[in-house]
Amino acid sequence: MNLIDPTNIEGFIVETIGNGKFLSSERIQSLWSGYGEIKRIYLSGEISSVIAKIIDTRSINEHPRGWNTNLSHKRKVKSYKVEEEWYKNWSGNSQVLKYPQLLNIIDFDGMRIILLEDLNNRGYTDRKTDLILEEVKNCIHWLADFHATFLNQPPCGLWEKGTYWHLGTRSNEWDSMAHSSLKTNAKRISHILDSCTYQTIVHGDAKVANFCFSPNGDVAGVDFQYVGKGCGMKDYIYFIGSCLTESQCFEQGEYLLEFYFDCLKRQINDLNHNINFNALEKEWRKMYSFAWADFSRFLLGWMPGHQKLNRYTDLQTLKTLKKLEYEK
Repeated sequence: MNLIDPTNIEGFIVETIGNGKFLSSERIQSLWSGYGEIKRIYLSGEISSVIAKIIDTRSINEHPRGWNTNLSHKRKVKSYKVEEEWYKNWSGNSQVLKYPQLLNIIDFDGMRIILLEDLNNRGYTDRKTDLILEEVKNCIHWLADFHATFLNQPPCGLWEKGTYWHLGTRSNEWDSMAHSSLKTNAKRISHILDSCTYQTIVHGDAKVANFCFSPNGDVAGVDFQYVGKGCGMKDYIYFIGSCLTESQCFEQGEYLLEFYFDCLKRQINDLNHNINFNALEKEWRKMYSFAWADFSRFLLGWMPGHQKLNRYTDLQTLKTLKKLEYEK
């Protein structure tokens, strides 16, 4: 059910930012599980349009997969608070990364509105579902820059353990898994990822749908609800899984992973981070298969027939389980 009164809320937003008159609006999308919506609001002033993320977390809503539990509700409520924290206190920490700038955070009739810059006004007008190789690499470059920027920073105000599929917040999905070696080892895999010497701030939901593209190939990231501490491989494998087919993972996996580490090294050097990059790369390469296994664990509990579960993800999970068996 849509609890938002558009005639009141749009006028309130325009009045809040003090930028001309309201012209019109369009709904970009609803928020997951019916927790509100994202709208583009057109104005007559100097700023021609803004993006309003309108959030209503006052009740448990309908989850498209049936996961509308109290635990799920609490996770989503926290995710929006984390996103507010990201925009207020973290998003200004980079001159390289592209993402929308915060305009305001406002209350309206029991709802929270995160008011953001419209990236369309900076030329990021394209949203894509299928990417060519250069576009894949541009997104990987963005992720590498993101991870380098926030390397080894404590996640103050963010998720202590980033990503939306983290085992600590997905006990219901773990319970739903069929018995398997992966289920048995899920806590161990999660612990190993969380115990990496080299941690960064991960985006936490770095799928293709959360990137915007300009005609010249530049990339900007959006949607920071699950940003928090983690190994960079979590973001990387999740992105790869969102844009490459099973065969493309086999054909291009090594090349793209090499590209990621090349970008990461350049940005770390540019930022003058005093770390042992060779040690970081060695550790994160080992975590590559662990990150795949960790995400597969979530999918097998959440939606066992998901298209992202394939021979490539099975292979990475098997590699992880063999490493664990060897290290016993």
